[in-house]
Amino acid sequence: MSSLAEAVAAKEELKMLVDGAGRPETNKLYRTVCRWWSEIEVLIVTGATTGKVEANNTGIKHIKRTARGYRNPANYKSVILMRSASGPRHDTHPGFLFPQTVKSRFASGLLAIRPPAK
Repeated sequence: MSSLAEAVAAKEELKMLVDGAGRPETNKLYRTVCRWWSEIEVLIVTGATTGKVEANNTGIKHIKRTARGYRNPANYKSVILMRSASGPRHDTHPGFLFPQTVKSRFASGLLAIRPPAK
């Protein structure tokens, strides 16, 4: 649906279908749509969603699952901030890299052990 008018028409069509069905499940569905209608209108008009916030929360939960054992809350917070600032990553924890992948990355030069800078 690209416009609010189309959404209103779809809601009216849903009402007719729900009335025709006469089932408790469909009545509950329609009540839920009506209850959330103002939020649905905002989504259609503005296109704004909470997708980025939900993605950040998922990332933090992932860090929380993989970061068991942090005794210092400041270190835990630092890990969350560093990972969220670095952008999306698929290999957020070394434990998710299979040994052969790490070995091949060393062989290809993507990972290298460098001496500390002087």
